[in-house]
Amino acid sequence: MAKTIEEIQEKLDSGSAIVLTAEELKTKLREGEEITSKDVDVVTCGTSGVMSGTTALLHVPITKPGLFNKAREVYINGIPAYPGPCPNELLGSIDVFLYGTNHSHTKKDYGGGFLLKDLLDGKEVEIKVIDIEGNEFNTKVTLDDFQTARLIGTRMAFKNYNSFTNPDSDSQKSIFNAVAMEGPYNAYSFSGCGEINPLANDPNQELIREGTKILLNGAQGVIIDNGTRSNREKPNLLLTADIKKMNSYYIGGFKTGMGPEIFDSVAIPIPVLNDDILENLKVRDEDITLPVCDIHGRHLPLGSTDYTMWENCDFRPQIDLNKCLECDSCLAENTCPTNAYHSNGEVNEMLCYGCGICTTLCPGHVPSMKLGSINIEVDGQNKTIPVTCRQSDKKRGLEIAEELKKALLDGTFRL
Repeated sequence: MAKTIEEIQEKLDSGSAIVLTAEELKTKLREGEEITSKDVDVVTCGTSGVMSGTTALLHVPITKPGLFNKAREVYINGIPAYPGPCPNELLGSIDVFLYGTNHSHTKKDYGGGFLLKDLLDGKEVEIKVIDIEGNEFNTKVTLDDFQTARLIGTRMAFKNYNSFTNPDSDSQKSIFNAVAMEGPYNAYSFSGCGEINPLANDPNQELIREGTKILLNGAQGVIIDNGTRSNREKPNLLLTADIKKMNSYYIGGFKTGMGPEIFDSVAIPIPVLNDDILENLKVRDEDITLPVCDIHGRHLPLGSTDYTMWENCDFRPQIDLNKCLECDSCLAENTCPTNAYHSNGEVNEMLCYGCGICTTLCPGHVPSMKLGSINIEVDGQNKTIPVTCRQSDKKRGLEIAEELKKALLDGTFRL
């Protein structure tokens, strides 16, 4: 029997609705449990990954009114931001767009993702404005000083991504790996949370569409439309939410071979209106095709795999300091994409993204993780390639899906 969203919301309001996370649903199915649309009302799906299409629209005070006519250049902690479109003549405040992928001119390995996390953590940031006459104005602000702080994701939460290996013997820098990728065929980097990813569970976008409410980095937001470069085979989403309501745990910077990028986390509810929707929700990691490309360019396909590398893997490293070689400079600390790993073996759990690069690069294998591997056929030869870098964090994906489930059940999030 078909249900409506209104009927499901009434069940949520009365406390009789059954809400499962995507992980809970898949676990029941793996254990052989028969599930029909009568057995579940909403499934919450989540993902977390490097999402380059992240930008912030900010309105911030700089001086008292009348001191400058119009901003020509703006830098926040040394990161270029772009003034406009409103000129705000002589108001002393500015509108700017800050890209999550822009890099600081003054702070090494620091970009928009790190800046937004710093703001959410209550840190003070420095703003420099150069007006159209060449005059310079400087101020320090916190997030509370921003009248507007809105995140806009122009291209987020892809249904499926590309993944990468290096078929050549020379190393190659890329945004798709935390460091220059070695080769041939001895390193592999991927993104995507597989079977819990929202669009993998609603591939025809029957429910994930314009106007659907979401959680974006912990804040309630909305889908504006499909994102840039979206197509039927590989859809993605244009999302927005209030930065001030976000949780800094779900957003941050991620250093790559080409400089800092930004990661975000998204959760979307899928009301189970009928058996067809439930059938889509039964998708497994092995059902989702993941293209494998040459790290020299995503236009260079090599083969394909699936998301079964997430099975029987570790989400976070285990530390054994007895293996430490006491290197003069700790490679794991220096290359950690989120600055979570320290040479004394401490890992900041609030910063760790579970990417695995520390376990890949530490010569003493102080940190260790089961990351899995993939098998592909290239030019008639079978290649087994170890996973060496993950640019998505399934742990955060699971956690934000659970957070959405709780919000649906306690009434703080309505369909």
